[in-house]
Amino acid sequence: MPEDFWGRALEFLPILMRGVLVTIQVTAGALVLSIVLGLLWALMGRSRVGIVRTTSRVVINVIRGIPIIVQLFYVYFVLPEMGLSLSAMAAGIIGLGVAYSVYQAENFRAGFESVDPALIEAAQSLGLSERKIMQRLMLPLALRTAMPPFGNTSVMLLKDSSIASTITVAELTRAGQLLAVSTFQNMTVYTLIALLYLAMSLPLTLAVRHLERRMARR
Repeated sequence: MPEDFWGRALEFLPILMRGVLVTIQVTAGALVLSIVLGLLWALMGRSRVGIVRTTSRVVINVIRGIPIIVQLFYVYFVLPEMGLSLSAMAAGIIGLGVAYSVYQAENFRAGFESVDPALIEAAQSLGLSERKIMQRLMLPLALRTAMPPFGNTSVMLLKDSSIASTITVAELTRAGQLLAVSTFQNMTVYTLIALLYLAMSLPLTLAVRHLERRMARR
């Protein structure tokens, strides 16, 4: 690296750290939304009503078949034409949350299918309602199975939050692009961006693994 790399890095870091904070906000908001919607799609897929199951499959296939960047453009540019104007931040969170909800739905589906049917039958024989079986038996066991892919999905979402820069969300990648254009220090700026994404991804991965071990012990 050039001798002045670290000097420029110290100069650029405060600007990039503002982008890091926005990246964390977008990722956290989209993650929560994706989990809520993903659980909804998964529960709809287990419904005894045919139209509900079909709706779940259609929604999942449609969302999965459209590139994330197109979904973000639709939320940010098309919805205002329908009378629903959103800020770039809100559009980024909603677009990424909806896009990743289908992957969360698959994580939950795999978790539900891993539950031993004998356990469900035993709970039914004890007179537990379907709601209580879901709350006390299926969800805890499903979450234990879904945790490893959930961790992978979370890291992917963190990295794909950079796509929100295409709708002017001032997250890390967008801040870096503007900084690189104004300073012409491409190597320094993009090296810092890569290191900052790595610094965010590794703790997230370790946290999920720690949670996996805790759930396994229980």
